[in-house]
Formats: sequence, C-alpha cells, structure tokens
Amino acid sequence: MLAHLSPAIRQYLLITANYWAFTLTDGALRMLVVLHFHQLGYSPLAIAMLFLFYEIFGVITNLVGGWLGARLGLNRTMNLGLVLQVVALSMLLVPAAMLTVPWVMAAQALSGVAKDLNKMSAKSAIKLLVPDGQGGALYHWVAVLTGSKNALKGAGFFLGGALLMVMGFAGAVGAMAAALLVVWMISLIYLKKDLGRAKSKPKFSEVFSKSRAVNVLSAARLFLFGARDVWFVVALPVFLASQFDWDHWQVGGFLALWVIGYGAVQSLAPRITGRSGRGLPDGRTAFGWASVLTVVPALIALALWQEWVPGVSLVVGLLIFGVLFAVNSSLHSYLIVSYAKEDGVSLDVGFYYMANAMGRLVGTVLSGWVYQVAGLIACLWISAAFLALAAIIALWLPRRLVDES
Repeated sequence: MLAHLSPAIRQYLLITANYWAFTLTDGALRMLVVLHFHQLGYSPLAIAMLFLFYEIFGVITNLVGGWLGARLGLNRTMNLGLVLQVVALSMLLVPAAMLTVPWVMAAQALSGVAKDLNKMSAKSAIKLLVPDGQGGALYHWVAVLTGSKNALKGAGFFLGGALLMVMGFAGAVGAMAAALLVVWMISLIYLKKDLGRAKSKPKFSEVFSKSRAVNVLSAARLFLFGARDVWFVVALPVFLASQFDWDHWQVGGFLALWVIGYGAVQSLAPRITGRSGRGLPDGRTAFGWASVLTVVPALIALALWQEWVPGVSLVVGLLIFGVLFAVNSSLHSYLIVSYAKEDGVSLDVGFYYMANAMGRLVGTVLSGWVYQVAGLIACLWISAAFLALAAIIALWLPRRLVDES
C-alpha cells in the first residue's frame, strides 16, 4: 500500500508514526511515574519536581538540537531521540531500592532530551515535505501532526495507568522500552537519509535565530506556554485533589481527557481559523486569538474568588481554556514552520521550541511555588498576565496580505 504513495507522503507517514509511538510512551511514562511515586507517599509538589530536569533539559536540547539537525540531518536527530528514550526507560528497570529521586530525575532529564529531539525533528521535517507556496497544505499537515501528538499524549496517560495495574511498574516500563526499540529499528531502515541537513554546516553561534519574525514568535510562545503551565501542571491537580476530594484516578482521567480533547481541537484549527475568511493566519490572527484567551483565566479567577459554583466554574472554564489554547498553539506551530528558512530549517524550529520549553519550565516552577504561597487564584491571574503579554508581542509579527494557498 505504501508503495503507491508519493515519496513525500511516505516520509510524512513514517515521521508521524515515529512521533506518535514516542508520544504515547512519553505520556504513559509520565503517568507511571506520577502514580508509582504517589503510591510511595510522595506529595504532589515533590512528584512535580521529579520532572524539573525534564523541562530544563528540554530548553537546552531544543537550542542545541536544531543545530545538530542542520548539521547531521533530521533523520539522525529523530532516531537519536528514540534510542535515548529507550535508555531512559531502561534506567527505570533497576531494583525498587535504587529508584531514588536523583536517579528518577536523571532518567527524566534523558527523557526530556529525547522528547525534544524527536519533536523538533518531526516539526522541522514537515517544512521540507510540503512544496513552496502551499501554505494551506502546510498549515493542515502541521495541525494534524501537532493535534494528534497531544491526543496521543492524553491516551498515554490512560495507557500508563492501565499498564501499571496489569503489569506493575517494571513490567510496564520494560514493555514500552521493547516496543520503542522496534520503532527505532524501523525508523533506522526507512527514514530518508540526510533529511533537513543544511547545504553548508552551520556554526554553533547560529543556534540563535537571526529572523525577527522567529524571535518575536518565540517570545510570544514562551508566555503562551508559561500561561498554561503556571496553573495546569501542579496547582490544578493539587487543587482538584485537596479542595474537591477527587482521587488520583479522577484527577488523572480528567486531565487525560482534557489533553485528548485539546489535541483534537488542534487538528481542527485550520477549519476554525479559516472561518474568518482572511485566508492563512498571520500576526494579526495570533494577536486576536491570544487576546480572547486572556479573558478566560481572569474570569475563572473571579468566579473562584466570588465562590460562584467553584466546581462548575473551574471545569467549564478549563474546557473553554483548552479549546482556545489549542487554537493558539496550533497557530503558533504553523507560523514557526512558515517563517523558518528551508535550508537548515531545524535551527529556527529548535530556537522556537527552546522558548516553548523555557515557558513550560517557568510555568512549572511558578505553578508549585505560587500555589503553595498564594493559591490557585493567584496562579490564574499570572496566567492572564502572561497571555496579555503573548498577545501584545504578537502585534510585532508579520501580517500576510494575500492567501498563499
């Protein structure tokens, strides 16, 4: 069946399948670690801190990974990400007595490197598989890849919980490592060699983008993802468990469904934004959607402050936030691939996702600290402030006058 498809489509399917397999194990691993250490008696904040190096190394990896992709080829960085994830999973197969916090943090750091190498490679490769001038097709392909990734990450939450129940922690981790090893071997054989390698080997100093549009979009992305994680990563699950008495299955299941729905909306973003009749999105589109999103956490904060049916206000507000955030995220994902120069595309994409990882890191740290000091309402107000900054920064993005599709 694959033989009848064009080479570009075959490569897209290979990259997507690779990305899907990795994402499924990444989401499952996160849930496995959360549930396993919860059973061992760790507090939610202590569990969140296990992922601190995961986020820190994501910042470093995106910066260096884009440079490596341009020099070595995206096939090599994608395959490197897969094998590093296998190693990270294998590190968790040690006897239970050796699963100390520093050891798990080290494994998570390696997993963070692996994840961002894989993601940067997949997003960069799409730019090279869509012919120039087909902006509509590029937007669609990026939206499908990004949306499906997040839906599978949510499915991975369910998978992690199910595997833990059926196979135990070591059995679940071993099964995922074995499956990912098979995917890695297939990718080594069939993924196109030298995909995305720059014609001239870029210097390391070129990891910092020289494109004004990429720099502006990266700054907006930092605040966009900081705005999500400042209340979503630690504050929200702890609040649901402590204030609403949800058990960890209810919290994990609800957040998993939220991520799956979020991914589904991302895939539909081209249809949603296309209803404006303005063609492909540009800086004006990014400003508009970020501005609308800014209102949501502010309204949730007001509702909780006034105690207007807190449970309903929070859940409904989170659902609305998820829909609007998904559209914003998908818009940004298209814009970076559109702005990135084709020769050495991973340099621009890597720099952009470095800003994305930095936003997640800032949001994660603030989520634990601000919630502990001032509560969920304060986290929501910081989220609204970050989104306002993301909207203002988007005013400096280029505006497209004609539809390129």
